[in-house]
Amino acid sequence: MTTIELVGVAVDTRHYIGGERVASGETFANTSPIDGTFLGDIARGGAAEIGAAVSAARAAFAGWAAMGPQARGAILHRVADLVEQNLETLAAIETLDNGALLRSHRRGVMPRVAHNLRFFADWAINELGHPDLDTRGHTNHVSWDPSGVAALITPWNAPLMLATWKIGPALAAGDTVVLKPAEWTPLSASFFADLTKQAGMPDGVFNVVQGYGDEAGAALVAHPGISRISFTGSVPTAKTIARAAAENLTPCSFELGGKSPCIVLGDADLELAASLAVEQYDNAGQVCLSGTRILVHESIATEFMEAFTAKAAALTQGDPRDPETDIGPQIHQTHFDRVKGFVDRAKAEGADIVWGGEPNGELGGLYFRPTLIANPAPGSEIVTAEVFGPVLTMQTFTTDDDVVALANGTDFGLAAIVVSGDRDHAELVTRQLVAGTIWVNCFFVRDLRAPFGGSKKSGVGREGGTWSFDFYADIKNTVFAPTGWKTATIEGSTHG
Repeated sequence: MTTIELVGVAVDTRHYIGGERVASGETFANTSPIDGTFLGDIARGGAAEIGAAVSAARAAFAGWAAMGPQARGAILHRVADLVEQNLETLAAIETLDNGALLRSHRRGVMPRVAHNLRFFADWAINELGHPDLDTRGHTNHVSWDPSGVAALITPWNAPLMLATWKIGPALAAGDTVVLKPAEWTPLSASFFADLTKQAGMPDGVFNVVQGYGDEAGAALVAHPGISRISFTGSVPTAKTIARAAAENLTPCSFELGGKSPCIVLGDADLELAASLAVEQYDNAGQVCLSGTRILVHESIATEFMEAFTAKAAALTQGDPRDPETDIGPQIHQTHFDRVKGFVDRAKAEGADIVWGGEPNGELGGLYFRPTLIANPAPGSEIVTAEVFGPVLTMQTFTTDDDVVALANGTDFGLAAIVVSGDRDHAELVTRQLVAGTIWVNCFFVRDLRAPFGGSKKSGVGREGGTWSFDFYADIKNTVFAPTGWKTATIEGSTHG
């Protein structure tokens, strides 16, 4: 079977290479985390399919690069239009595939897919540039040239939205693309490929190869025909990719894990602080940016805990297609077991399980109760390693120096949240935090004009605005001398 019927539409389960659907000799099963329903068999790519996709992308590169940003942008805008026309279908497919809330896909995630494409298309046309530089009368002109074929490897927690953070700037820059989506969530990328075809994107410009990381992914990042590698995922996988990329000196961009602090200063609004803390359960905790380490000033810890518990108790866990649901399932049995293992080990070490701490027995399956762990041992696994589930820890502090040390006390530096009633106080703390993004009295506000990425082991490079193009393009400086030009007249026209 090469297509499966989902939510009233056919979704092709084959690869998309060179504008055509390509099957593989082997497949892998795809099931829904909502209830374990079998969704279909997916083509299982490897070195042969990756080789074909890279060849197709390389063949299409010169034509796509030569089109220029306006023509490329027009096609990206047509893809965005089709995303909006198919928003309900994409939302339903992705909810089936990754278990995230359907209402979130409808209201925020899928509209953001279209926005990502339009934003980078327009940025390449209107914003990508640098004023010429004068050096002793010489003119330095900076340009961003297409670099070749971009290999994009994307995660499962917001599959299509996070993919288009990469697809948008790569294609707008004039690169061609080979996308390897996460094997647990292949369906929205496959449906999206059909939209690019409908939008008139030239064959070979955008390619999708499904498969496992150690097969399709490994072949992709080791391929000498790749000019850029962009990966979102775990630190161990990034290290494997970096080793493979080093053989060809392929530039890499990594957006990796997080163990972000949510800092509640003594002058914070408690209702706001509790609301922001509970918001860290978003997407069943499967968000790299989440402030999973709640750090509360000791003077307000009791009141904060009361407010937090009241709000957490109001959360509804269940089927993500139900509009009343706040927290859905974990993505896969392997990941569910990983999350449970973290909590079980924290219990064994004597941590206080204030809230949750176990599978949701009423729902069964992959539903893990939202959890709060208080007083974990300093430096223990639960406060230093990324769980990537609905598991928060709470620690108290006395001074700003204490909380800065706690906040910076992991190998990660992706994000941070600071809650304070005093802007000067908040700024004093934020200046000392090691994090790529810091939210003060808010969470998850993301502007594509701003840089996004992590410090320390949370990543390499930045995405957003011109930072994205700095990665996907070859940046060129051309220096023009002030003299030495001759003027020729040809058939009445003057050329300088």
